[in-house]
Order: sequence, then C-alpha cells, then structure tokens
Amino acid sequence: MSEQKLTYNEAISELEKILAELENDNILNMDAVSQKVKRAAVLLDICKKQLHELDTELEKIMEQID
Repeated sequence: MSEQKLTYNEAISELEKILAELENDNILNMDAVSQKVKRAAVLLDICKKQLHELDTELEKIMEQID
C-alpha cells in the first residue's frame, strides 16, 4: 500500500500494530526494531500532514461561517 494512499485511520491502525509488536516482542532484533521505528516515523508524518490539512480546511469553513 502506498504511503500517499493511506487514510488517517489506516496509518493509526498500523502504528498500533507496530507498537503492540514492539511491546510483545521478547527477542530484541535491532534490525527489526530499527525498521519498525522507521516505518512508525513515516506513519506519524502521514498522520501529521493529514491532521494539518484537516485543520486548514476547518479554519476555512469557520471563516466562511463568521
């Protein structure tokens, strides 16, 4: 799945899965941890961008209402 096509909810779901895997993984494979943390950073960026876009849209709507 392309990062650009992920919805906010899909990104959050994947972040929750990564967190659960990291919390439940008794074997510390540093390469796997590194990959999961990198993916989590990408997902957080996707969520942050989508929230910023939503905030901008809501501000425009509020300005139109006033």
